[in-house]
Amino acid sequence: MSVDIDFSELGEYERYKLMASLIVPRPIAFVTTVDAAGVTNAAPFSMFCMLGEEPPLLLVSLNRAAGGGQKDTARNIDLNGEFVVHMVDEDLAEAADRSSASLPYGTSELEAHGLSTIASSLVAPPTIVSAPVAFECVLHEKLETTSREIFIGRIVSLHTRGDLIDTDTWRVRLTDYAPVARFGASFYTTTRDRFSLPRDGTQPAARTTTIDEL
Repeated sequence: MSVDIDFSELGEYERYKLMASLIVPRPIAFVTTVDAAGVTNAAPFSMFCMLGEEPPLLLVSLNRAAGGGQKDTARNIDLNGEFVVHMVDEDLAEAADRSSASLPYGTSELEAHGLSTIASSLVAPPTIVSAPVAFECVLHEKLETTSREIFIGRIVSLHTRGDLIDTDTWRVRLTDYAPVARFGASFYTTTRDRFSLPRDGTQPAARTTTIDEL
């Protein structure tokens, strides 16, 4: 027996719980920004996705702070229009999760959790050294709803771990890439259990590939 739920009869929190627990797994954007004093903020967000390649766009959705105010990440992007989105793998997951805790504005989560950075290529916010992938972004467009500030970033530069991309063929070596994703409630999930499906319905599906054939 199926269940039909009229979203117009639910409160905001109930809608959030259902959507965040059912629309899974979600990749995690670990975002660095800088404030007017040059202090780096870092925070994870799982309402995050790719929008397209021409122009190269990604989206990060931030819920508003208590009382309807801005989170530090939103305030900093509004200030200078730049941010870096890092993909979170298994090694980075714990530090990213700890960085979700609220700290006073102007306090760096990177320093609090011992994360090293290097200068980014084209934007002011730095790149986290231990992240496997970092997308340097400039603000393309901002959308606002009652509960959220939604930032669409245009990717201007990509930084990756040295063994991740074959730059002759522009293919990604997926066997050693292990990002984590957000699952329902407070759970995370890995991406190591992978499979492919036969395209013609007759050939057995490959279970692993050295290089992505996309």
